[in-house]
Amino acid sequence: MAAIAVTGLILSYVAYRETSGNWRWPMLGLGLTVMLLAAFAWLQRQMTMVARQNAAAPSREPGSEIAGRKQPEAGEQQAAERFRALIDSAHDAIIAITPEGRIEVFNRAAERIFGYRAVEVTGQNVNILMPQPYRREHDGYLNNYRSTGKAKIIGTGREVQAQHKNGTVFPIDLSIGEMRGPNGSSGFIGVIRDITERHQTERRVRDLTAELVHISRLSAMGQLSSSLAHELNQPLTAIMNYAEAARQMMETAGSDVPPQVPEFIAKAVGQAERAGQIIRRLRSFVEKGPVERNPEDLNRLVIEASNLATIGARIDAIQVRFDLDDDLAPVKIDKIQIQQVVVNLVRNAVEALRDAERRDLTIRTRDDGDYQEVEVVDSGPGIDPEIAAKLFKPFVTSKKDGMGIGLSICQSIIDSHGGRLWTEANPEGGTIFRFRLPVTPEAPTS
Repeated sequence: MAAIAVTGLILSYVAYRETSGNWRWPMLGLGLTVMLLAAFAWLQRQMTMVARQNAAAPSREPGSEIAGRKQPEAGEQQAAERFRALIDSAHDAIIAITPEGRIEVFNRAAERIFGYRAVEVTGQNVNILMPQPYRREHDGYLNNYRSTGKAKIIGTGREVQAQHKNGTVFPIDLSIGEMRGPNGSSGFIGVIRDITERHQTERRVRDLTAELVHISRLSAMGQLSSSLAHELNQPLTAIMNYAEAARQMMETAGSDVPPQVPEFIAKAVGQAERAGQIIRRLRSFVEKGPVERNPEDLNRLVIEASNLATIGARIDAIQVRFDLDDDLAPVKIDKIQIQQVVVNLVRNAVEALRDAERRDLTIRTRDDGDYQEVEVVDSGPGIDPEIAAKLFKPFVTSKKDGMGIGLSICQSIIDSHGGRLWTEANPEGGTIFRFRLPVTPEAPTS
């Protein structure tokens, strides 16, 4: 650019000399020089911009364009592999289907739950996982949703029946959601949990509840029979004595008495004696009948019975806490009878806490040398001292609708195991029920 400027100035000076001082031609030369300088500057700037663009642009060497295409493809493949690994690591079954109901995704949990391998069901209609009549009706549900947009279970969850590859029907929790991709694609995804074990647990709880209720009724009847036997034995003895005395008086009086009268009185005495023998045998059977006892884990027994007795306690905002001694050895007991004791004590505590300001319930076990002890501690209103003095006697109760035989039965059960049941006031407010069982139990007494 400097050379162009110097050359332009020299030519302008020469033109000025040759034209005897005429400035027209020198000025024209200077103008052309300036235009050349501007054109050269613009060309240089364009060349610089092109050079910069070439430096920033990717290489166009052979194969570079293919490599550029492979980079996003590799990224997409990695993302797909990560997504598949995430789906397969889920504990619940995850199944994705097309709008027509064809299976696209079938994770490992689904393989475990349904028994199919993913390659067996991919592309198949999802209704192969359903028993009748759901299998027959499912395609109609999808068609109805596509035509009306009205969902029945999409976006919600519910319990339904599913079918294993071997034909077994089992219960599942099913949640369904709709998928929509950025390119307009759509489909449905289902999350499935096998709840067979939960149903089995609920069934065991129901069976145990029924068994405990049955044992409770039998125990109540036994206690009632024992009480009736004791109460009826005295009037029957009095009837026998009075009838025998009347017979003897009639024999010694020598009055004109029909001969059938002494005979009838003698028969009445015999029947009263027979009734007394039946009642005594019944009482002996109830109080001294043999029971079957086996070594049991007391902690496990307490947890099972307490869980049963505290059903619904959460609704009443009752805080249940277990404080169990892990070092307890098995104790030889009648499992059903001791469970009935725990159920009775815990239910009493739950009922006492429903109207309490502070609702804490602690169930504790501990080893006390030759005995294992169970405590049921509540923060309720406590027990009236007058009732507490006779709490374990039959037909004594502080409940409005109580029969007053539950604690009496519990005490009979614990006594028959060679143990002891008692109650005391909770220093922090409420009541503590305790019972202890010998580690080496005595011979059954009832």
